Amino acid sequence: MEKSKKEQIYEAAARLFRDKGYQATSMRDLAKEVGLRASSLYNHFPSKSDVLREICTNNAQRFLSGMLEVESLGVSATEKLTRLIRLHIQLSLEDVTSVTAFNDEWRHLEEPHLSEFLQLRKDYESRFQAIISAGVASGEFKPVNPLILSYTLFSALRWLYDWYKPGKKITAEMLEEELLVILLEGVRV
Repeated sequence: MEKSKKEQIYEAAARLFRDKGYQATSMRDLAKEVGLRASSLYNHFPSKSDVLREICTNNAQRFLSGMLEVESLGVSATEKLTRLIRLHIQLSLEDVTSVTAFNDEWRHLEEPHLSEFLQLRKDYESRFQAIISAGVASGEFKPVNPLILSYTLFSALRWLYDWYKPGKKITAEMLEEELLVILLEGVRV
């Protein structure tokens, strides 16, 4: 299925933001990347900041949707944490450019969008930490600080979008399974 022009613009923008940085990328660069005139690009997005806002908001919503799905399951904290780690891995591998922009370029969001994005992020992080707290309380996890563990896990997965390229000897599935073993063995009792 062919991607819509907006999807093509998102991908090209995220790729440019990753490669050049948000501030060094112009709307003219973006228009050239998707085969449009700059004036035509403005029909889709009024500004570069609108493109960044959409990329960041869309990715935040993807993470929150995954969180809601995990929270609704009647499974152990270990299974919930496993599913969330898988979510992070899968989103990082399936949409490398957007996750890059989401992780690195969000700082360039303008108000009120910056505050809205930070609230979405804070909501996700507090829910993630609540699952860890439940795992500690149930005796599934070692008695660790949920804040420290959540940021350690997030940091441990940040490199994926920058390193993994399809076609390597390590498949996405192998990478996911190996990371789960490494990350969860340090947490489980």
